[in-house]
Amino acid sequence: MNIRRFWPWYGLLALGLSVALTFLIIGTPPKPAENVTVGAALGGGDHAGYQRAHQPRPFHFPADHGPHPEFRNEWWYVTGNLADAAGRQFGYQLTLFRIALSPDQPATDSAWRTNQVYMGHFALTDVNGEKHHGFERFSRGAVGLAGAQATPFRVWLEDWELSGAAADAFPMRLRAREGGVAVDLTLQPGKPVVLQGDRGLSQKSAEPGNASYYYSHTRLPTQGMVDLNGRTFTVQGSSWLDREWSTSALGPEQSGWDWFALQLDDGRDLMFYRLRHKNGGMDAFSKGVLVDAQGQARVLHREEVDLQLVGEWTSPRTGDRYPAGWRLRLPGEKLELTVTPKVADQEMRLTVRYWEGTVAVTGRAGEQSINGRGYLEMTRY
Repeated sequence: MNIRRFWPWYGLLALGLSVALTFLIIGTPPKPAENVTVGAALGGGDHAGYQRAHQPRPFHFPADHGPHPEFRNEWWYVTGNLADAAGRQFGYQLTLFRIALSPDQPATDSAWRTNQVYMGHFALTDVNGEKHHGFERFSRGAVGLAGAQATPFRVWLEDWELSGAAADAFPMRLRAREGGVAVDLTLQPGKPVVLQGDRGLSQKSAEPGNASYYYSHTRLPTQGMVDLNGRTFTVQGSSWLDREWSTSALGPEQSGWDWFALQLDDGRDLMFYRLRHKNGGMDAFSKGVLVDAQGQARVLHREEVDLQLVGEWTSPRTGDRYPAGWRLRLPGEKLELTVTPKVADQEMRLTVRYWEGTVAVTGRAGEQSINGRGYLEMTRY
């Protein structure tokens, strides 16, 4: 979900259509929006003319790697953990969002005219250097500046892109460069695709249609290059790809979420998103998935997961306060995990602020010690 995502973000998702529309009209990047909340971006609004996610539907690949313009919001969300031969560690995020400003196709009197806006978030965490770099871009989906297509698969925002030439879109190539930071990575197919929720329908709140179509590739062997301030590192590791499209998601009582995407050393992968009420409690629509080493997945319901925050970290730049770590328990699996950020400050100080970054996982699976790594997203606290 991550804002991832679900969602992520993050998304975060749409950021507020007014922000994107302002950018298109006046042609200048929007300033950070102190009052744009994640709940506002993913909640209410006028749904007329857009499709909504009401029931499970068949997925078709590679077609569903491509765009779904009949829905208002969509994202391609990639995170991963990498290291070079000397053990220098990096975390990375590349998220490309498509946002529809209207459900109708615009007039064709100008090649520049479009009802589609693209936003990108790119981040690199240099774990050894204890430094996080985050960047943002916007562009209209016209004249080749940004767009998405299924065959051959490609989604791009200027020179930030995720692409795949083969019939099934794998291997995928991921490239992004900004401000002395760059990645050029190849993502190989790993486990089978995971359809989240009810056969790919991920219900986020009680209102019918407040849902997304959501699938994931939870473990993608990855190798390539990281450039950081003139130094080039040859790296390998593992990535996670989340794909979602929707028109609305959160209900009026929901304020945000915490999203975990964890890859354990015993071969299992775990995703869980904790939807938060405005009073801080966990919403009944919180859920996740546990994927075994062979790729078999099962849904995790709210009552199966116990989450407890550990301490608090305050951003020195914004004053926002976030959990400093988490304890995540699955009693039915005899799994007890501690999730700790590898770098405390991985706050994305962009149009919508949120915390997203690489984490280390330690704990126990039954009587055995277990470790892992992953990504954590926390919308504004």
